[in-house]
Amino acid sequence: MRILTALVHSSSPFLNPDRNPLLHWALKKTFYAQYCAGESPQEVRRTVEELKRVGYKGVILGFAREVVMDEGETKGKIGEGERVKSAVGDEWEEVRAWKDGTLETVRLAGEEDCVALKFTGAGSQVLHRLLHQMQPNKALQEAMAEICRLAQERKTRLLFDAEQTAVQQGIDAWTLEFQRRYNGLVSGRAMIYGTYQAYKRDTPTILAEHLAIAAKEGFTLGVKLVRGAYLGSDPRHLFWSRKEETDKAYNELANSLIRREYADMLRPKQGEKKFPDVNLVIASHNLESVNMAMELRAQQLQRGEKCIHMVYGQLMGMADHVSCKLIQAGDIGKEVVQSGKTEKTEIPRAYKYIVWGTVGECLKYLLRRAEENRDAVTRTRDGRDALGAELKRRVLLLSR
Repeated sequence: MRILTALVHSSSPFLNPDRNPLLHWALKKTFYAQYCAGESPQEVRRTVEELKRVGYKGVILGFAREVVMDEGETKGKIGEGERVKSAVGDEWEEVRAWKDGTLETVRLAGEEDCVALKFTGAGSQVLHRLLHQMQPNKALQEAMAEICRLAQERKTRLLFDAEQTAVQQGIDAWTLEFQRRYNGLVSGRAMIYGTYQAYKRDTPTILAEHLAIAAKEGFTLGVKLVRGAYLGSDPRHLFWSRKEETDKAYNELANSLIRREYADMLRPKQGEKKFPDVNLVIASHNLESVNMAMELRAQQLQRGEKCIHMVYGQLMGMADHVSCKLIQAGDIGKEVVQSGKTEKTEIPRAYKYIVWGTVGECLKYLLRRAEENRDAVTRTRDGRDALGAELKRRVLLLSR
């Protein structure tokens, strides 16, 4: 952790893995290999092909360029001094670099794969606009139009990631605007998704507001539901006090979205009754949450109810025991359907979230993965037991 933190915040060429071959080799063979898809399109394609070969229905692919702000930047100080003068001059170049990487990511994604985007990766001027809740600049608007056109052509979905609280309100506003433009083009299909963090106390209110807007304006709301990834950098009072409260919020929000029904956690805006079409990504490493979602879907299918489009996502290198359970459930579901016994069987769509880029570009992403993985020891037993059960199942199948 301390090593990664030092690398992320260092300006020394010696500590830049893209300029230090020995450091590059050490990181690529360890942290990078565990969590990242590759540095080149060729490496990424091999990783995606391997994931789909073992049973994943798709991938959520992200370009690694992003910004993690310090305390001064989150208070808006990025708008002062030489940094903004430089940002204005470099505005088009910064956005162009982000756009080119994102377009290449969309080209690497297949039909019904997802591409994750971080607006802050588009540079200092975009970050400044997010902090001050301004409209996107012309460079970003033109870049996003090009990215969305390509995603439409390739039938790829775009997931706009959540980021630190200081910029999240701006991200939400921009995401809703793109949902208005693109999520009403095909009935019941979202091309653009926003990300909602269940560990934040205000998420149920924000989600209810967005649902009301989607219902009123007639577009499908794309929702990626996560627990949250900025616990170490955002103000603590914004979060639920205990993990159990976050778990409760996540499960109840997921339940309401899957059922398309308001409830105690997700309450409608005053006077709102209609629940819009929703497409959902259950982005969770929590086996209880995933089991709950699968059981709920199975009940809906048995009752002949209409089901929303939904996929499950876990990060590459983490929660493989959860992913294996989803793949196993999908294999069993396909066998049941093919046998002709019933068509009312849930076949879950398991996706892996993977990022690509140079080792240096991926450092901030790797640091957040290391922070999230601090409790890995407590999850090891569950993962070991689940993977052991999967290995036993496959051996028994081969021995038949």
